Amino acid sequence: MNAYIFWSGATISIVLVSWGFYRLVAPKGRPEWARAGIVQAFIIAFYAEMYGFPVTVYLLTRIFNLDVAGSFWDGNLWVYLTGKWWAMPASMTVGYTVVVFGIMLMISGWREVYRATKKGRLVTGGPYALMRHPQYTGIFLAFFGEGVVHWPTLFSLSVFPIIVIAYSRLARKEEQQMMERFGDKYRAYQQRVPMFWPERYDWRRVFSDNYRI
Repeated sequence: MNAYIFWSGATISIVLVSWGFYRLVAPKGRPEWARAGIVQAFIIAFYAEMYGFPVTVYLLTRIFNLDVAGSFWDGNLWVYLTGKWWAMPASMTVGYTVVVFGIMLMISGWREVYRATKKGRLVTGGPYALMRHPQYTGIFLAFFGEGVVHWPTLFSLSVFPIIVIAYSRLARKEEQQMMERFGDKYRAYQQRVPMFWPERYDWRRVFSDNYRI
């Protein structure tokens, strides 16, 4: 029964997170779909390992009377390292705070792209005034908060840098396209604004509808 509940939780989490990812960052060409596939594999493997495999192994050890101490929640790395039960809820609180901020950043970036696309202009408003790729920064923060801070696993710790590298390469290719389209205007923007992380930490401006450079 417990295995069924947790595997159901894994399935629901995979569906919801995947839907949110493709809703906010819709791949357009083959390279983008390839990188989205890396993220999709991360989502599936992460939640399967987080919800399904730990409790399945735990139940199997009980069925076959293997001497393994602990509970399902001991599968959290921070619980193992600290030996404290509160390490998991603490890491969840901090991790989900980072996740929510990353999602808000993706939403704000998507909104600015939508507005700029309708007017045929370069995106420089909201979070784009402080970083050139806020949606990718949002992806990094969301997966860092969930897969590194909240519930780190061997898979999530291994794949997270691959996701960062893959989307960094995609960002550079997109910038080449922007330079072909907007020319010196984009080059000037590129020189003024950092790629992923703002030099000025006035985060209120990130979500402002009126802030532009």
